[in-house]
Amino acid sequence: MSADEHPTQPLPDPSAQWVLSTDAAAPAPRRHRRWPWLVAALAVVGLAVGAWFAAEYIARGIVERTIRDQLVQHLDLPADQQIDIDIPGAIVPQLIVGSLGEVRISSDDVPLDGATADVSVNAQDVPIRGGDWNGAYATVALDQAQLQALLAGVDGFPAQTVGLQAPDVTAEFVLRLFALTVPVGVSLTPSTADGELVLSPASLRVGGAEITAEGLRDQFGSMASTVLQDWRICIADRLPSSVHLTDVAVEGDHVTADLEIDGSILSDGAAQQKGTCA
Repeated sequence: MSADEHPTQPLPDPSAQWVLSTDAAAPAPRRHRRWPWLVAALAVVGLAVGAWFAAEYIARGIVERTIRDQLVQHLDLPADQQIDIDIPGAIVPQLIVGSLGEVRISSDDVPLDGATADVSVNAQDVPIRGGDWNGAYATVALDQAQLQALLAGVDGFPAQTVGLQAPDVTAEFVLRLFALTVPVGVSLTPSTADGELVLSPASLRVGGAEITAEGLRDQFGSMASTVLQDWRICIADRLPSSVHLTDVAVEGDHVTADLEIDGSILSDGAAQQKGTCA
């Protein structure tokens, strides 16, 4: 084989500089590190959220303490009275608007001049800077012992015998016939009239047997009127004058009374004072 068929290629010059193609020689584009900016942005958002929750927590605490202090002061409640306050929703926007959309208040064993009751209150659109609310209502629940204490001040009523048998209140009167004393059981249906609690006889029992009102009169004459009368119990002197009894019922082992609260209780000192009984 001749050298002409396979000519010898010259060796590369060691001193020569290699030149690569344009695509291969171009430097790679520099990549910007964006993650520090992302971290910073997330940190700012986190701080903002934290500040919001801190403001919410502080504002809620202040509002709840203020409501509690006002209740204790204006309703003559014990300083250590347990009062639960619930304001649904975020409180800061409500403070900005100037009105609390809803306020729920509850407390057990609230003193009512010799008696106690479990009370819950629901108020809507409560103004922060004065004014009227859209409505406020309270529910007062009394168990058997609490009801007995409430009725103990009613002249001639045997409060110590009171029981609860839905839908009625039960009691036992004692009538005297010559030398005999006859216990008369009576079921009393509760209702309201002119803001008063009314207990009306619904059924009667003598010696375990039911008896009509006419039969009781036939046996005991005018003495039967003690049992057969409607008992009207004024509770206005136990409540602020701006609180009005609207309904009452026996539910299970409690008597439940519904009350309406006038908006004047927020700003009128007289409305915060207890009412009177004629």
